[in-house]
Amino acid sequence: MAPAKLKIACAGLGRMGKRHALHLLNIVPRAELVAVSSPDGEELQWAKQQLEPFGVTVYQDYDQLLKHEGLQAVVIASMTSVHAEQTIRAIKAEKHVLCEKPLSTSVDVMVVDAAKKRPHLKVMCGFSRRFDDSYRDAWNKMKAGMIGRPSIFRSQTCDKLDTTGFFLKFVEQSGGIFIDSSIHDIDLALWFFGQDSKVKSVVASGITVVQPSLRKHRDRDNAVGIIEFSDDRIAYLYCSRMMAAGQEDTTEIIGTKGKITVNMEPQVNLVNIYEPSGIRREIPQTYYDRFKKAFVTEANEFTAACLDNLKLPMELTAAVQAVKIGCVLQESLITGNKISLDETGCRAEKAKL
Repeated sequence: MAPAKLKIACAGLGRMGKRHALHLLNIVPRAELVAVSSPDGEELQWAKQQLEPFGVTVYQDYDQLLKHEGLQAVVIASMTSVHAEQTIRAIKAEKHVLCEKPLSTSVDVMVVDAAKKRPHLKVMCGFSRRFDDSYRDAWNKMKAGMIGRPSIFRSQTCDKLDTTGFFLKFVEQSGGIFIDSSIHDIDLALWFFGQDSKVKSVVASGITVVQPSLRKHRDRDNAVGIIEFSDDRIAYLYCSRMMAAGQEDTTEIIGTKGKITVNMEPQVNLVNIYEPSGIRREIPQTYYDRFKKAFVTEANEFTAACLDNLKLPMELTAAVQAVKIGCVLQESLITGNKISLDETGCRAEKAKL
């Protein structure tokens, strides 16, 4: 008897949706991609060419996808602005859910409430770096006490400059650069410092260097943020959309007895190129180039959790906490105000967009 496979669908077939769908179809052995959906005509045409010949049913309507016979789980890779809504609808339809980050563009606990009402379902927001071998190794070494008490966290998500203006099409739905880009770094800070870490204050600043039109959307293409935690720890974040060489996602965790760094000198592989001008190495060009293996690990572990009733690798509340911090950082970025929080996480002083 063949081992059971998780009958799973993918909602949304943009850049990440296509990748999730192809992973599930080809390289996640315990998953069976049975359906996909998208309201976009070009994405539907792609699915009919690339997925339908392999028995995958293509839907234009998300609610019809949820009714697909035998469907057990859904990967949500739609526009960020509908992540929370589609996750809740999937939960109500009794489906396990893996939602792309961020869970929403605003602080929305309704997803958590919906998941709590159906504890038998596995509901997870995917933060790919938690599934990366290097970050897991760094976390394990930190947890083993190799650097003492981690106190300073510095991390960046820096994309290669997109001269096509692709991301401008989605900027209004992205939630801003701290929600769209730094959400990974925020999640890492919470992972390394402890999920129960309480924020004391945040302050952020940013500039528009390559895409001045972002200002009308109340966003920036380069920004820095500082998160002060109530237990005397600090996280310093940098996000950018204008790197010249490629993707530069790096992290440094500084403790009382040492430090750990991850990817401080980005590289595709171990090849060095020797030329008359010097020695160089190539680096990943996109976020996906850097973290493809982590995305596959994420899909494999989610599938195993659903089939074997295992504990998920991360709590759903962690995703909400990351969005909450990202929203406050984005607000500080636009208003120029430092925002303080009390011990309960409420505003000690107010600053509005």
